[in-house]
Amino acid sequence: MIALDVKVKKRRHDFDVDVSFSCKGGEMLVLVGPSGAGKTTIVRLIAGLEKPDEGRIACGDEIWADSGRGIHLPPQKRCLGYVFQDYPLFPHLTLGANAAFSSHDGAEVERLMKRFGIHHLRDHKPDRVSGGERQRCAICQALARVPRVLLLDEPFSALDVSTRRILRDDIVAMKGNLGIPMIYVTHDISEALAIADVLVPVVAGTVDRSWIDSPRSGKEPEEQILHPKAARRRRLSLVH
Repeated sequence: MIALDVKVKKRRHDFDVDVSFSCKGGEMLVLVGPSGAGKTTIVRLIAGLEKPDEGRIACGDEIWADSGRGIHLPPQKRCLGYVFQDYPLFPHLTLGANAAFSSHDGAEVERLMKRFGIHHLRDHKPDRVSGGERQRCAICQALARVPRVLLLDEPFSALDVSTRRILRDDIVAMKGNLGIPMIYVTHDISEALAIADVLVPVVAGTVDRSWIDSPRSGKEPEEQILHPKAARRRRLSLVH
């Protein structure tokens, strides 16, 4: 399985983003932190929508960005799926056509729409379905591209609690079969602990372990990327 390796720096007007982490295939890495902490900037750097000032982003043996070598692949050359809050579907296309956009495998699109419970709505336009159904379509569209990496930037935050939990659980259930690195962004620490294989707490652009109140002190910087299952075994309390 491929891995996504990220080590980047990006100067912003309010603070500098400076993070380093790796996400393996079939793994859910969650970026968690307060609003405005730099989580979306990190995802945009991975997607190629922003260019790092320093650092390197690699997906398997493919270099997506390397400041030292002058490499910066544009978004369309990075094989990834990207779903965010209020994902804008094409209003003039049906859900089926939206899901199939950029895909060459009609059978896979059909399978995904059935998997996410919207196959019966394939002939409906986006304005005729609910917000949850639109987000299901956005996920189908992202996965139908057969991405090497899936980016999920607070994709369900605008939905009601029940729908959010159902969609989140659907994504988690699929991660093993997909076998690709998955990056999930949230500001909800409880959600992060519930779904993460690797948890990266981000505050003011850097990994900040104070989001997890560990009984252990004196950790090395690389240990700030926490594994939630181990963290729960150590009975870590949460810092709100």
